[in-house]
Amino acid sequence: MRTEAAKLVTFRLGDDLFAADIFAVERVLRYQPPTVVPDMPSWIEGVIEYQQRVVPVINLRRRFELPDAPVRNETRILVLNSGAEWVGAIVDSVLEVAGIEDGQLSSPPEFFRGLAGEYLKGIVRQSERLVIVLDIGRLLSATERLVLERAASEAALRG
Repeated sequence: MRTEAAKLVTFRLGDDLFAADIFAVERVLRYQPPTVVPDMPSWIEGVIEYQQRVVPVINLRRRFELPDAPVRNETRILVLNSGAEWVGAIVDSVLEVAGIEDGQLSSPPEFFRGLAGEYLKGIVRQSERLVIVLDIGRLLSATERLVLERAASEAALRG
């Protein structure tokens, strides 16, 4: 008997596959250029309006120190539940929602230490590929959350 422990939204950044728990993903939006907010870290792309709220948008490629890529038809913004706030995340494409079974999620290897290891929930094999599962709640530090809140507040004041 198969028992699904969780459902994951799988997305692509470059050649790598990542996933987030389906309950951490509020919505998948077609890419729209975010409104730039000055004096923000380079990985903060700007803000968008979603459901009458100003939502800060991060560029996951830059956040993970991957090279920039042009926006394509498949580029999406994932609206993520990060803590009690929504945060948009630009990804190259969204592939699927797939269930994983109990025990299929492996802990990250020991060499994933430091900042990067903090926001990894684990690794799972899907369709002969390894998928890095992110812990969305830990994707941003408390300090980074304050920066994003400031970006959203400044954009709302300008709006």
